[in-house]
Amino acid sequence: MSDHYYTSRPGAAHDEQQFSFLLRGYELRFYTDAGVFSRDRIDFGSVLLIENMKVAPHARVLDVGCGYGPIGLTAAKLAAQGKVTMIDVNERAVHLARRNAEGNGIKNVDIRVSDVYSEVQGETFDVILTNPPIRAGKEIVHRIFTEGYELLAEGGEMWVVIQKKQGAPSALKKLQETYREVEEVDRSKGYSIFRAVK
Repeated sequence: MSDHYYTSRPGAAHDEQQFSFLLRGYELRFYTDAGVFSRDRIDFGSVLLIENMKVAPHARVLDVGCGYGPIGLTAAKLAAQGKVTMIDVNERAVHLARRNAEGNGIKNVDIRVSDVYSEVQGETFDVILTNPPIRAGKEIVHRIFTEGYELLAEGGEMWVVIQKKQGAPSALKKLQETYREVEEVDRSKGYSIFRAVK
């Protein structure tokens, strides 16, 4: 089996493609490639998160596990006077996300290679968005929740999409242990959207 997307340097041969997708009223064009998550189209979970996430115009946003950029770039459109930091361990995904930001004329983004939160220590965010890398294992997913808490401003929110069969019940429990308030904002086709408030 070839390596999966949760790796710093995918070994899969390049096989680029591109498509357009309407997200929150914005028509965005994406380049994708082999070795990145959901390369053929934006996955249902990410679309559900994008449809539900609340991002204020001046928000400081962090997209964890940004892939080629659909969540973070849509957030950057919503936070037009704010800033979105996008991080991923996958160097190929980060390269694509930068290219997609440029191609869509989105400038209020900072896209970095980061192992979980290694490259954003000491920074503060109003909103953290994540479609967590389930294949990386529960330990990594739960670190995203608990370590993300430390990076949020008081009253800041973490928005998570996760599938029931891929750990939504344990994710909810971990969020409830960590955050002051947790709600399930939406549920569809086995996916849940959780909003956790610091």
